[in-house]
Amino acid sequence: MARTKSSSRKPVLIGGKAHQSTAKKKKKSKPRRLRPGTKALREIKKMQKNTNLLIPRLPFHRLVREVQLNFNNETLCWEKRALEALHTAAEQYIIELFEDANLCAIHSRRVTMMVKDIQLARRIRGQ
Repeated sequence: MARTKSSSRKPVLIGGKAHQSTAKKKKKSKPRRLRPGTKALREIKKMQKNTNLLIPRLPFHRLVREVQLNFNNETLCWEKRALEALHTAAEQYIIELFEDANLCAIHSRRVTMMVKDIQLARRIRGQ
């Protein structure tokens, strides 16, 4: 069997235009856009899975010491476990308040939570 040179393919005419059958078509890559709320739901699911505290530790501890200084004019020492317990309780309170305020917003057929929703949630709780 004799070897022969392989000839390159000639372009095939399709609709009057030259077209190579082996060439790949280049797709224009557009940035994929997510539907509104998809990213927010993803963040909510991520936050609900972990047990980390959301408020940074040092700013919260400074705030606690500042509030304590307003009540007493002397600086007091805080145990680490006491600050952690206060931190956990404060975050739990805020999360429950936001949940109730979100229910108030949904009840008024809104997606966006407003200040009046938080005020209504606190009023219903009796605070």
